[in-house]
Formats: sequence, structure tokens, C-alpha cells
Amino acid sequence: MPMEGFGVFQVTDLAQCEEVVSKAIAAGYRLFDTASVYQNEAALGNAIRKSGVAREEFFITTKAYIQEMGYENTLKAFQQSIQKLGLDYLDLYLIHQPFGDYYGAWKAMEELYRAGKIRAIGVSNFYGSRLVDFCLHVNVVPAINQIELHPFYQRADELKLMAEYGVQPQAWSPFAEGMNDLFHNPTLETIAKKYNKSIAQVVLLWNIQRGVIVIPKSVQSERIAENLDIWDFELATKDMETIATLDTGKCLMFDPLDPSEVKRVIDYVKNPVLR
Repeated sequence: MPMEGFGVFQVTDLAQCEEVVSKAIAAGYRLFDTASVYQNEAALGNAIRKSGVAREEFFITTKAYIQEMGYENTLKAFQQSIQKLGLDYLDLYLIHQPFGDYYGAWKAMEELYRAGKIRAIGVSNFYGSRLVDFCLHVNVVPAINQIELHPFYQRADELKLMAEYGVQPQAWSPFAEGMNDLFHNPTLETIAKKYNKSIAQVVLLWNIQRGVIVIPKSVQSERIAENLDIWDFELATKDMETIATLDTGKCLMFDPLDPSEVKRVIDYVKNPVLR
């Protein structure tokens, strides 16, 4: 699995999504991350088929959302996703949120994994204690845990825990969606100037040097290329330590430990009026 990929969250216009993915493929990306709830799996699949690049060169991830949890629901969701993508198999299939009957979902995913229809299975947004409980009660330990990871929410203790259980961390929204004015942060700006790189490039490499896979998203051609141009430098230990001081210890986007946040997400799934 590549250490850097391309995410398509919030690229809801299907024509734009296909165009952006095509640009990313041309730039050299081979890992692509989507989800059923993003509603753009078909666009991603179209871009892959039209690229002329062999299927085996790609690493494709999608996810089953809350309403798709449960053994039968997940089997159905998998078939729908793979049909929309136009693929014979998935490289990685994730449980998108730790809510609902995710144990039933995992049973279905383990069967699909053993049948060779998925090359790896994993989870997303599983915080430490829930991940440990899950690892101790399943037959196949998750290959990946995709979580919020950026300079303002670094989760060092959870990274150590994942290493202990053999779970690879992957960062969604590695730029924190620009929150806390990340792209103008004085500390990150100073480090970026030192290496003649952008703040975005420094942030991506910082996570990669921590052993974290990153899946940045952009719809701008120059940013797509820039985000991939990070393999010709290395952050010094002192700079890694300086970035560590930016950690607030608090998530900026979605907190699965906050009951009100959990209720909001589940209500959104169950009540079409809210969508």
C-alpha cells in the first residue's frame, strides 16, 4: 500500500470528481480513497477505467457507512460499491464509523476477505479503547485504522497502541481542512522555508515520517502535483519535535467520544429530512 494517496471526500460533482481523479492518476497517484456515503464511487471507477493504467497498479479503498452495518447489509453494500466502481475486487474495505452492528459487518468482511474479493479489511474512526476491544474479539485484526491526524491532533499514544496491535494508521484530512489557519501557521511556515517546500508538503511528510499513510485531497492541478512532490527531502528530528509542540490534544472535526456528536451523526443517517 502506498504511503500517500488521494482522497475524494466532498467532491460530490461526479464530472468534477472523474476529472480530478484523472489528473491525480496522471500526476502519479495510485492509492485512491472513497466511501459509499461520498456518492462518487462511480466517478472514481470511470477515471480508473479510462486511465489506461493496469488495475493491479492501483490500490482502491472504499467504506461501508452506518446504515450498511450488519452481516447482510454489509454484503449488499459491498456488492453495490464494487458495481459502482466497476472493479472485480477491492484492495481495502473499511468500516466507516464505530457505530451500529459493526461486528456483524466485520463477519461479512472477513468472509469477503477469505474469498479473495477484498485484499485487506480495516476500520475508520475507532478510538483506542474501542480498537483494542475490537482487535481482541475478531478473527482478522484490522489492517488499517483511518483516523483524524494532523499537527493539531497528533494522537501519539494511539499510534503506539496501533503499532502494538499491528494496525496501520492512516490520516484522513491531514490538513485539518485548513482549520486553525494551518496554511499560515508561523511554526510550520518557518520549517517549510527551511526546506524550500510548502506547509502542505511539510505536514504530509511529517505524518509519513511518523509511519502514517496520508490521503490528501485537492481539486487544483498544481496542488495535486505539489502534494505528491514530497519524496526528495526529510524533516530533521528537531523539526519533528517542533511540530509536536503544535498538538492541542483535541480533535477539530468529529469526536466519536462525544455523545452529542454521535447522536447527530446517527440521526442524520436515520432521518432523511436532515440530509
